[in-house]
Amino acid sequence: FPTAIAITEQPVSVSVPVGYSFVLRCRAQGRTSLQYQWFCQYQSDCCLIPGATSQDLPIVAEQTKLYTCRVNDLHRNAVFSDWVKVEVHQCVARGLPPHLWQGEPVIVLNPSEQWVEVGQPLQLQCAAMGVPAPSYQWYCNGNLLEQQKRKKLFITHAKVSDSGTYLCCASNSHGEHWTNAVDVHIGEQSQPMLLCCTLPAFSLVVLATGKIALLVGNNRYQHHPNLMAPVRDVFELSRLLEHLGFQVVSLLD
Repeated sequence: FPTAIAITEQPVSVSVPVGYSFVLRCRAQGRTSLQYQWFCQYQSDCCLIPGATSQDLPIVAEQTKLYTCRVNDLHRNAVFSDWVKVEVHQCVARGLPPHLWQGEPVIVLNPSEQWVEVGQPLQLQCAAMGVPAPSYQWYCNGNLLEQQKRKKLFITHAKVSDSGTYLCCASNSHGEHWTNAVDVHIGEQSQPMLLCCTLPAFSLVVLATGKIALLVGNNRYQHHPNLMAPVRDVFELSRLLEHLGFQVVSLLD
């Protein structure tokens, strides 16, 4: 026997800025008249949405949630639509898409340059808005990475051969948009240094003649959030080197 109820149009996941208004749609066919009821899940709580008994569910984006629609007929047959994700980007509240935005991908998070030890995990991350929610494809040195199809690129154990220039393409039915290209360095020190220091934002060059030390602390990078530690490290190491008889010159940024 044919299925009593068949979903003919599934709702689709979206990725939108906070405050954005849109509609989730569900359509079904059955042997009798049909009734609709929408549900949402936030964190671990799943609940019925009061009054959401139409084929269309208007939403003003506030928080990232999952949604599904139950369709039932007069004979107590019921089916559920696919669960879809409404991803809400809080960080772009002041830059809502223009009214002419048709849902094409808009990059809201670019990956950042990475220095990784051999054998350590490598992770790059990007994010894009789009209606429907964009799909992702990562590339390295222009070559498609077949297994990297999520907004987060993850390699469990990085190899030297994983070094290169990475970027990601976000695409949906309206078009595509590319992230910035970033360099990944595997097994390379981020800055030259002669003293042990675990911070990639700090470099130290010691000029042996005359015991002169030049300290350079950098906490501003083009593709990395500002750091606070280099300022403190320059101060602490300058005191240490002065006790060792060095004449210290300290520079920041």
